[in-house]
Amino acid sequence: MARIDSLRAKISKYASKGKLDGLIKLSNDPDDDVRMAVAIAMGQIPTYESGMALIPLMRDPSPMVRASAATAAADINAKHCLEYVKKLAFGDSDPNVRLTAKAAFDVLKDQVV
Repeated sequence: MARIDSLRAKISKYASKGKLDGLIKLSNDPDDDVRMAVAIAMGQIPTYESGMALIPLMRDPSPMVRASAATAAADINAKHCLEYVKKLAFGDSDPNVRLTAKAAFDVLKDQVV
């Protein structure tokens, strides 16, 4: 548990400083909670690159990571992630992911110009 707590502090610090490279390195961590925290943190860095880094997390085996990545994409208005979020919203095997991704999809589609 101490490992995860220290990583969460590191993730939070990376997000507040906009250090996407550090988050990307942690996005392959074996712990679902760490990858979920990374997805949420990426939703605090409103750049094209951050949206691109969320795409692999939308394909994660963990439903909570996929849902967090979809929400993060909406949080940063990552229009280039719209189709990935749509796939989660209408085709994911987990009903909670579909529900969360549908909300994110609605936000993104309403913002597309």
